Amino acid sequence: MATTAVIPDTRLQCAHCGEDCPDDKIVLENNHFCCDGCKLVYEILNENGLCDYYALNNNPGQSQRIAVRKDKFAFLDDKKIQQQLIQFQDDSQTHITFYIPHIHCSSCLWLLENLHRLDGGVQRVTVNFTRKEALVVFNQQETSLRHIAETLTSIGYEPYISLQDLRQKKPRIQRDLVYRLGVVGFCFGNIMLLSFPEYFANYGYSDEKMNHIFRWLNLSLSLPVFFYSAQVFFKSAWGGLKTGFLNIDVPIVLAIIVTFVRSLIDVFSGQGAGFFDSMTGIVFFMLIGRILQDKTYQGLSFDRDYTAYFPIAVTALKNGQEVPTALPDIRINDTLLIHNQELIPADGILVKGNAVIDYSFVTGEAVPVHKNTGEIVYAGGKQLEGNIEILTIKEVAQSYLTSLWNREELKSSDKKPPSFIHMLSRYFTWVVLTIAVLAATYWWINDPSRIWPAVTAVLIIACPCALLLAASFTNGHILRILSRRHLYLRNADAIERLAAVDHIVFDKTGTLTGKAEATISYEGETLTQEKLKAIGTLAAQSAHPLSKIVTSFCGKDEGLPVRNFRSIPSGGISGWVQYNFIQLGSAAFTGAEHNDSTDGSTVYVTIDGVQTGHFTIRHQYREGVQELLQALQQRYPLSLLSGDNDAESTYLQKIMGPSASLHFAQKPADKLNYVLSLQQQGQRVLMIGDGLNDAGALKQSDVGLSLTEDSNNFTPASDGILEAAQLVQLPRLISICNNNRRIIIITFIISLLYNFIGLFFAVQGILSPLTAAILMPASSISIVLLTYGLSEWMNRS
Repeated sequence: MATTAVIPDTRLQCAHCGEDCPDDKIVLENNHFCCDGCKLVYEILNENGLCDYYALNNNPGQSQRIAVRKDKFAFLDDKKIQQQLIQFQDDSQTHITFYIPHIHCSSCLWLLENLHRLDGGVQRVTVNFTRKEALVVFNQQETSLRHIAETLTSIGYEPYISLQDLRQKKPRIQRDLVYRLGVVGFCFGNIMLLSFPEYFANYGYSDEKMNHIFRWLNLSLSLPVFFYSAQVFFKSAWGGLKTGFLNIDVPIVLAIIVTFVRSLIDVFSGQGAGFFDSMTGIVFFMLIGRILQDKTYQGLSFDRDYTAYFPIAVTALKNGQEVPTALPDIRINDTLLIHNQELIPADGILVKGNAVIDYSFVTGEAVPVHKNTGEIVYAGGKQLEGNIEILTIKEVAQSYLTSLWNREELKSSDKKPPSFIHMLSRYFTWVVLTIAVLAATYWWINDPSRIWPAVTAVLIIACPCALLLAASFTNGHILRILSRRHLYLRNADAIERLAAVDHIVFDKTGTLTGKAEATISYEGETLTQEKLKAIGTLAAQSAHPLSKIVTSFCGKDEGLPVRNFRSIPSGGISGWVQYNFIQLGSAAFTGAEHNDSTDGSTVYVTIDGVQTGHFTIRHQYREGVQELLQALQQRYPLSLLSGDNDAESTYLQKIMGPSASLHFAQKPADKLNYVLSLQQQGQRVLMIGDGLNDAGALKQSDVGLSLTEDSNNFTPASDGILEAAQLVQLPRLISICNNNRRIIIITFIISLLYNFIGLFFAVQGILSPLTAAILMPASSISIVLLTYGLSEWMNRS
């Protein structure tokens, strides 16, 4: 008999979260619930008159099947921790911002903003939907930080408080840039207004005395621009020169200084009004471009380390008491109580409890590991069955997990190749300087009085601001186009590097495979419903992922007694179910004949010493992955780095192509070393992974993309975050990055036309303020419009 199935859906949906209900036993007011937790949230909201929450969206809540222990937020009573989390406090109010991953719809906003109806001490809640953050203002005399966190958790909005919150805050857009833009915007607008009479002075439309006053006003308005707003470019240019690199800010700074100095000389000598409008315009448009780029990815955090995954505190056992202890305060020989489903924060020795640890977070291997008393358990593992106690042998900062970030190779990983824009500007600068020297030489021979006007005019007109504008606005718009497609890149440099990759490396678990349930099939003797239920009931006694899948396939009977249950690590499980002795597990454990032809994980079944068959469990690959890999192998060499075993190697080799390099049982260090080996061969590597075990490889690769089911979830340090559903769009996303370079080059060529027109006047030493006033904004505005139009046209779906 051969039977194949995917875990079946049930018909009833939970009134709170919308998930399938296993049965119809949990009911309240004709509403069905998937678990008691969802029912409890409904009761809380109903008692406080907040059931409008359900009217705004269908099933807006989050599943409450995994209960949160009562003392989870006890650490928030610690004054030391409070001081590090609180943003502001006085006698009447306290401000704190919580990161709440479950914010996803208008119902969430409405409920959180009505938090005061559940906790009278709360004065105000302001929700930032894009960052999934809630600013809570409360009276510390009427409520407490811990009570607010517990109230949020009770209604399904548990705040995520990690060790990283004690060390650093999420990056924000630089407010300093906004202030600088405000100053230069005010000055630029007024200088342009005051310069109008000067533009038409030769036509008899202005008063000389008023023009004289306006020139000095323009000079005054230019001072805060030069000495404050433009300092961003001065610092960048100086930083490049100190390292011996001529970046694009160097010629821009040169143009700003020359324009300012020549304008000062013109005003003080009475020769003219100068070019203060051009100088302030350069700074104004350049700052706009930078801020637009920053705002594109301000809400995401790309520089995450292990502290973003660890809880802020853990329970330590001291003198027989359970004491919440902040992770930085954990010392060697402390005894820690690790609760069910909790992460182990430090390496230690198991002293009590049944340790079933999921190390997939660190190693990528999906099979839990059983540990006996006296064995070492490592930081980053998650305890799956009950509570355990460990004796720490290393502090948090010295554990195995932290070593993933401390390798020497990673310390220099930020030394990426410079952008082609900087390389282009280097040649552009030398060309401009050459033209200036030629103009000076010509006028030195023919009319030395025109040397200064000609040279300064060349440097003013030939400022590469159009190139930087083209780059800034194109990069910013491409970043927004990619974000619309749910690829969030760290910065503009990542666009260029993604377009240049020539080798793609995939993780398997969580990347090529999704979080959906696996497909399971049974082959062997025909089994009655009673025996299927007996097998499912035995499997239900184990927390192993494969056992849970078998239980879902076979079903279970709570009334069937299970006696003499045994679980053998890396072997299987056995026990008496009613009158039958059943064994589930490996061929060696059950005494079955090993089947080499299976493609996937195999669970053999023996009943009363007789082999009856086996279950084959295959990972559920993401929809469209096969087509994606077949398309990519036509253009790129492909590699697979997986922490799992090689059970599915045949299938993966088939869909990735015969030339693909597959590596299984890979530890984090192995993945990092493989990426390094490819780079040493001169290849530019794109690494796509999802777990902490991929962090080293992601950071070392030329481009590291972190795959996530939700862009606001915590992900490893990376150059970009890609939502899982968009993985199949990877070729299209790379194509968009290729278009970015083409658009910048096209707009740069067009901007050169403006430079040629301006240089025609400049080398003759007859550049008038009116000519400069027309060319500068005309070139800037046309470049902005052109980059927008080309970006949309080239990248339309």
